[in-house]
Amino acid sequence: MNKSELIDAIAKDAGITKVAAKSALESFISNVTSTLKKKDGKVSLVGFGTFSVAERAARQGINPATKKPIKIAAKKVAKFKAGADLSNAVSGVKKK
Repeated sequence: MNKSELIDAIAKDAGITKVAAKSALESFISNVTSTLKKKDGKVSLVGFGTFSVAERAARQGINPATKKPIKIAAKKVAKFKAGADLSNAVSGVKKK
């Protein structure tokens, strides 16, 4: 599913226009992004999952073309950990 398909699905499920659904989705993305930019930013949606930021340390890598070692800089990366309800739905486990 891509962004436009998701907008169509949100509009249909919520009974709203595609313009309103697009606005809501863009607002969600914007708010999650701005929260993760903040120090110790984290967005928790109970049952669905948690968006957070992890720091990757600098490390040595290998250039696959030349096989020579290269330095890979430290960086922050966005992370998502699925909640119990989402994990169970994906794995096919039925709720008790």
